[in-house]
Amino acid sequence: MTVDALTDVAGVRVGHATRIGAGWLTGTTVVLAPEGGAVAAVDVRGGGPGTKETDALDPRNLVQKVDAIVLTGGSAYGLDSVSGVMAWLEEQQRGVRVGTDPAHVVPVVPAACVFDLGRGGDFSARPDASTGRAAVEAAAESGSGARVPQGCVGAGAGAAVGALKGGVGSASAVLESGITVAALVVANAAGSAMDPETGMLYGELFQGRLNRPEARVHAAALRRLTDIAATNGRPPLNTTLAVVATDADLSKAQAQKLAGTAHDGIARAVRPVHLLNDGDTVFALATGARPLDAENLLALNEILAAGADVVTRAIVRAVRAAEPVDGPGGVWPSYEELYGTA
Repeated sequence: MTVDALTDVAGVRVGHATRIGAGWLTGTTVVLAPEGGAVAAVDVRGGGPGTKETDALDPRNLVQKVDAIVLTGGSAYGLDSVSGVMAWLEEQQRGVRVGTDPAHVVPVVPAACVFDLGRGGDFSARPDASTGRAAVEAAAESGSGARVPQGCVGAGAGAAVGALKGGVGSASAVLESGITVAALVVANAAGSAMDPETGMLYGELFQGRLNRPEARVHAAALRRLTDIAATNGRPPLNTTLAVVATDADLSKAQAQKLAGTAHDGIARAVRPVHLLNDGDTVFALATGARPLDAENLLALNEILAAGADVVTRAIVRAVRAAEPVDGPGGVWPSYEELYGTA
């Protein structure tokens, strides 16, 4: 049975550590690869990224597999959370072997951050090593194929999409070949997920869902968003992060292509996208459980197309699962608070 989330890729687990209240509105999310790691790649298209260990994922470089990927709040400060994940992996003797002793490993943990500083009211409240450790432990303790909590959790706790509250979303697809492709997204964009003319979510328009909100509901929502914008001001930095995973047997170069085309899924759901004050970053993971059709030179295409599709769906879910925030750091209504579930 599938759960329509990243964990539908066998062996992949997700854990969140969330801090909300008393000045906090942030957290960390860890995607834990199966034992032995997974082939990984990255594609960065935002103009203001905050990342760690992304150079190791270049197909020309040595490291072939990673054991975890970290998505975190706290902007560049939040990258401290990676230290907690590395410490946990070292204890499990997971990482790149650098000696004959099995305990001599160096975990390679690529990471990216979103800007959420001060959104809970305290600019200094941000993830650290203990947050990262809590998130990776939560991932390890989750069962195989576990449901993935979505909305204002983990790295999505303090996320915002334009004037709306953002968060974490996930989705998956099983292709005709039997290969699974799935995504987990932290939606935190400078652009908007909503068409200002109709109130419809861009991602749902792409999916063919055409339930247009009533004009009076949309007008009321626009009035509220205008009032809030005057109070909040425009956030200086934002970022949408994604991890796209598959059980296909991909090379690092093929995984990098998957990460690149998955950015199309962000562009379908958020407008504008990839701005100078975004840090939009997509990671790709391939566990290698299912071979590609060696006789079909274009076998990768269906995976590339599915990667973009599940990213779009995951962003829609993140926005719809988000809960409103009204606190010392600002006001961000949720989409469903303004428009309902229709």
